[in-house]
Amino acid sequence: MSLMLRTAALACAVAFSCAPAQAQLTFSSAINLALGNSPRIKAAEADVAKAQAALSQTRDVYIPSVVIGSGVGPPPYGFPLGQPSIYNVQASSLVFNFSQRDYIRSARAALNAANYALKDARLAVAEETANTYLALDRDLQRESALREENGYSTRLVGIVQDRLDAGQDNRIDLTTAKLTDAQIHLSRLHDEDETDIDRDRLAKLTGLPSEGLTTVSSSIPAIEGPVPSSSLSGLENSPGIKAMYEQARAKQQQAFGDARYEWRPQIALGAQYSRFAYYANYSDYYSHFQQNNAEIGVQITLPIFDMVHRAKARESAADASHALHDADMQRDQFLNGRLRLRHAAEELSARVQVAELDQQLAQQQLDAMSVQLQSGSGNPNAPLMTPKDEQNARISERQKYIGLLDTTLQLRQTQISLLRQTGQLEGWVHALITASTSSATAELTRP
Repeated sequence: MSLMLRTAALACAVAFSCAPAQAQLTFSSAINLALGNSPRIKAAEADVAKAQAALSQTRDVYIPSVVIGSGVGPPPYGFPLGQPSIYNVQASSLVFNFSQRDYIRSARAALNAANYALKDARLAVAEETANTYLALDRDLQRESALREENGYSTRLVGIVQDRLDAGQDNRIDLTTAKLTDAQIHLSRLHDEDETDIDRDRLAKLTGLPSEGLTTVSSSIPAIEGPVPSSSLSGLENSPGIKAMYEQARAKQQQAFGDARYEWRPQIALGAQYSRFAYYANYSDYYSHFQQNNAEIGVQITLPIFDMVHRAKARESAADASHALHDADMQRDQFLNGRLRLRHAAEELSARVQVAELDQQLAQQQLDAMSVQLQSGSGNPNAPLMTPKDEQNARISERQKYIGLLDTTLQLRQTQISLLRQTGQLEGWVHALITASTSSATAELTRP
């Protein structure tokens, strides 16, 4: 944790020093800050501390507990009802209990479950932060593209209006151009809303102010593609499912311990020392009174019949069975979701390729049209290109580019989710932390 916090401090110092007007946050710095700021992780760490304390509690019953007290009072009236003590010391501990070993195993399994849950929480926060960062980066790029597209649509309205005045276009063409401009303006408003939402979300994740928070597109690393299907078997890469099975095992051990209550001896050790107060009337009732008194002994009990503990054992067994079935159900859903996610990543990869080619084709057509507008096509039979056609081509190219941004975001987010579900996200984040630490240290120590 200290490494991540140092890394975040170094990386953020470099990132924020680059642009005083805007808080430019790199991809790795965002993840580092989120891992140190997340309430979800802190709550999971508290659960681990609680489980550690519970495990210590089950083991510490064998360590004698010591109590010091006092029972001083006024001289008794008549026969002494008790011996007021100036002070007394009592110690007691468990020596042997069949069920206690199961309770210790249960607490140890609960601690394992808490550690797995903490790991899963860290991965979840890293995934959420990465996806939010990618979304904000897409929003900012799309905002710039929509601003350009809105400029083209505004010019298109002016061109069509001039053509209408010259009798070359009709009112349907003008209405169509205005509709296109209004739709692009609406898309800009929607994108600005999404940008504010994603910026605020990233700010809350990292603990930074949202005002002026921007991304650094060049800091986003390449994300690995879908892993082979042969490496997607088993649950060794799912800490969340492991936590559920460990929790089920903890409840099973608890049920075993509850079922071993009857017909099994329990041995406890006890010791006590008391120094009694002495009053003058004690000689009237006690012939051999002494102030210093001590005892030590072992208590052995054998529970024979206890319907309450029998019912408790049945309750624990049912609770353990329910937890195990819940874990099996979540396991099946996890495996099914991971398989669907892998296929979705493959499909999105193909869609990104199609979107890239579509955008490249639109750009090439736009370049060719610009050449024709400047120098002509050289073919007298070819239709003449007009400024109206140019603006429509520019609008089409920007729309294809925005579609490429959206599809690329879906692919990246799916790949990151797949990295988490295949157990590769932790190593990927660790590599980012190491690289960020090295680069940030080198930047700060540069003369």
